[in-house]
Amino acid sequence: MDSNIQYLRELNLKETKQKIKESLTDDLILIQAVHSYNELIKAESRLLNVLKDWYGYYFPEITEKEDFTELISQDKNELINKFKIKDSMGSSLSNEDLKPILTLGKIISDIKTLKNNNEIYIENKIKILAPKLSEVATPIIGALLIEKAGSLKHLAELPSSTVQILGAEKSLFRHLRTKTKSPKYGVIFSHPLLTKANYKDKGKTARQIAAKISIAVKQDYFRK
Repeated sequence: MDSNIQYLRELNLKETKQKIKESLTDDLILIQAVHSYNELIKAESRLLNVLKDWYGYYFPEITEKEDFTELISQDKNELINKFKIKDSMGSSLSNEDLKPILTLGKIISDIKTLKNNNEIYIENKIKILAPKLSEVATPIIGALLIEKAGSLKHLAELPSSTVQILGAEKSLFRHLRTKTKSPKYGVIFSHPLLTKANYKDKGKTARQIAAKISIAVKQDYFRK
């Protein structure tokens, strides 16, 4: 009797392990990459604000430059000459005080590189997983939609009206609670066609984009 129970236990354990292995799909791998990408964006933004405030005590005139994190590794006098700054408002800092600031700048540059590499990976991954969605929505928006839906299958099952506002859940719940204006779009807000549309046409354009995305993702999912 005990041997039979042990056999069934081992058989059940083996089957469970196999199901766990088979549960890992390409869209789940993509979703984890998107999670990482989103966290890197947040980390870069937060640390950059800290760096600007910190370095601003030393040399505030360059904190709003586009390549700020690369510039701070250069000598202050060279930067003064480069940008023709007559009289900096910044204070003097010792090398000991400046070192951790520059280290933070290097970390932010590394995060930016990692984020960019992650973005390239996501774009390549979704072009294979969902080529039509990638083409219609753009690769990053398509990946964000899959991440918000939880899977390619779930996204394919959603009506276009839901696809349109995916990512705007907070605004939607606020609308339901307080009767404020309902959101017109979620993560598709950065779609090229939507950013170019006139304000009065954005709602209509968002519906058209969502409808095309809904068709594209169904084609991608059901072709498998």
